Amino acid sequence: MNKLYVALDFPTWAESSHFIRENGLEGVPVKVGMELFYREGIQVIERLKENNHPIFLDLKLHDIPTTVMRAMSNLASLEVDVVNVHALGGKEMIQRAKEGLQSSSTSNYTTKLLAVTILTSMDEQMIQQDLGLQGTVEENVVHLARLSEKSGADGVVCSVHEAKTIYEHCHENFLTVTPGIRLATSAVDDQKRVATPSVAKSLGASSIVIGRSITQAQDPLQAYEQALKEWENGITD
Repeated sequence: MNKLYVALDFPTWAESSHFIRENGLEGVPVKVGMELFYREGIQVIERLKENNHPIFLDLKLHDIPTTVMRAMSNLASLEVDVVNVHALGGKEMIQRAKEGLQSSSTSNYTTKLLAVTILTSMDEQMIQQDLGLQGTVEENVVHLARLSEKSGADGVVCSVHEAKTIYEHCHENFLTVTPGIRLATSAVDDQKRVATPSVAKSLGASSIVIGRSITQAQDPLQAYEQALKEWENGITD
């Protein structure tokens, strides 16, 4: 799995394509989320694949198990690197999601399934007061990670700060993909549980997702290269 995905948090393909071309980011691994996919549909995936971009399709499916299974069966034909569901959908939903991917995957291509634990925009007060979940953020993340692994997911989406603890409870090959990554000079914005690429690697994250620190940088290519340098070498300047 790729170590760094750039989040294409743009509303249209035209803006996404312009950003990629103008900044020399052809072929880099990218994350396509709901905003872009729901506007452009599968064409955005096809165009990115034509330009050799590895793709994390971040749709966070959460519905009844049969619906999720059928949706995943359709998504499998796109042959992206990674797709995801919400772990809060439960054991059967995760299992059926995996079933849908496997039923339609080709013999030489396998899309990995991740389960989203607790969003990085949420803190302890929010999960307890708004969602009514008992325990700390970390306890809930670990519980959902264990559930996801037992249900057939290849890994989870979690905050950097829970990655190390997850590996104390899950297999070493279980993936931890971590959004909420910011370069040291970037603003935190609307995410609460954030970290730098070097911290993410030191805490055991398998892969990181970076959005605004790259897409809103004065020099996005330099920011991308800086993020890779921080990840590979554990340095911040």
